[in-house]
Amino acid sequence: MPKPLLTEEQMEKINFTLIEALHTHKQVYLTYYKQGQYITETGFVQFVDSLGDLFIFIDEVFELRNKMKLSDLIDVRFI
Repeated sequence: MPKPLLTEEQMEKINFTLIEALHTHKQVYLTYYKQGQYITETGFVQFVDSLGDLFIFIDEVFELRNKMKLSDLIDVRFI
């Protein structure tokens, strides 16, 4: 699958949702693009660096700390 191109509005919505999740400690569904696939995981946002294209989340299943590029995100939604 090709990586989808997000609009500026979609990217802003993702950023706002990540920052809200970070400050409220709410759990989110993260959908991201990796090696031609769309992957959805559930977790908690721990860190967001919009300028550095980086965020860190803790996944719900294994409680692992995952560093990811913001540019790989396709969607973020609250549970």
